[in-house]
Amino acid sequence: MKRSFLIVPLSALAVLCASWQALSQTADPQKMVRPRTVAAANHQQTTAQTGPKDPQPAPAVEAPTRVDVTKPTVQTTLPTPATAGNITPLILSPTMIQSRISEAKRLFKTRPQLTAMTSPQIQFVNIAALDRKTSHIHVATVAKQTFLTKGSEITMTSSLGEPLTIRVIRANGVNTALSVFTQDGRSLDPLVVEFPIEKGGTFKELAYYTSAHPALLSKDLTMSGQAYIRNMLDLAAKRLRDKGVFISNDLIDIAERLCVVEHVDHDRFRNENRLALYDEIYSLYALNEIDTYRYSVSSAGAGGMVQMIPWAYNLIRQRHPGVGLIPDFVTGMRNHSNALQAMLLYMNDTWNDLAANDEVKYAMNAKLATMSELMAAGYNSNAAKLPTYLRRGGQDWKVLIPRETQMYLQIYKSFEALVPIKTRTTTAVQTD
Repeated sequence: MKRSFLIVPLSALAVLCASWQALSQTADPQKMVRPRTVAAANHQQTTAQTGPKDPQPAPAVEAPTRVDVTKPTVQTTLPTPATAGNITPLILSPTMIQSRISEAKRLFKTRPQLTAMTSPQIQFVNIAALDRKTSHIHVATVAKQTFLTKGSEITMTSSLGEPLTIRVIRANGVNTALSVFTQDGRSLDPLVVEFPIEKGGTFKELAYYTSAHPALLSKDLTMSGQAYIRNMLDLAAKRLRDKGVFISNDLIDIAERLCVVEHVDHDRFRNENRLALYDEIYSLYALNEIDTYRYSVSSAGAGGMVQMIPWAYNLIRQRHPGVGLIPDFVTGMRNHSNALQAMLLYMNDTWNDLAANDEVKYAMNAKLATMSELMAAGYNSNAAKLPTYLRRGGQDWKVLIPRETQMYLQIYKSFEALVPIKTRTTTAVQTD
């Protein structure tokens, strides 16, 4: 996404701060909304690695070398809020987090605008952060250029009159990782950012996104993300079955892993705690629900949750007109149910082609390759070339595939070893 930054007069910034101050005086910052029930937690931005993105029967890319799955961990946890006096910080369940995120979004949408004559400002990002000690939500505004610069730090006064320091830990579009501190060193929890999406300097839409801040993470949140992916895949498989297309449980199980593997950053995989990295991705699904990876577009044009490119998506639509996939690529990738149906159809077609190939049959019988290895490699690179790699390389066929795909398979293997996925033994049944 092209970034465009405009210079804004200090007077405009002053008006904005004054507007926030006025809002904080008229609204009760302690007012809590009733938590809503989250059945299976639904829900970045540029993903590091992508899926189908080579204008051939399957995708291809380039990447790093092999790594040791036992790599030492890197501590990424930020300080948690401290208690003050007799006040105990809130302990947030996934449902409570969703409630506070919804509250923060309402604050954004009901706040006074900078001016009544202009569209939303494309050069500012608004950040909502929760103070667990007081249960208040603070809002701070920073320049988009600062927000998208790793290591940048800025101090400003929040909408509630609290001096806050914001540090950018990892710049990644709407999924930029932040830490927010008060003057006395207490850590606040970034709940959501309001990020103006623009193209060529023209405002397009406001994105609302929650990064996986360490203070928000929990086992329950991870489980909610796992449940969301699984339920959405089962629903997609059911909808395809209702239209006469049957997807094997083995392929659905592989797709469930790919929904995480697709979004693992290769550098972070090499240098950080891998299980914590997978949990973070699951947490993003839980925190952002149906908007997870909504704004994710790779350098190759692969988009959304399943990271498919336009060429592959249009091919699937042509092959399966009766399924009724959304015609527009961007809209189709932003809709998780539609995108997952396209993913399963793509994987099913790929496997049918591979399973009919003599080289693949031999490799499978000789245990030179597994179905999951072939499907993962085929989803990340060009599946049509796999029989050639198997014939030329034999048991060493993996050294012939693109280097990025070698890394992709290492991530898949690591994920498979560290994160248990319940095997589907019967056809998944899911109601709308």
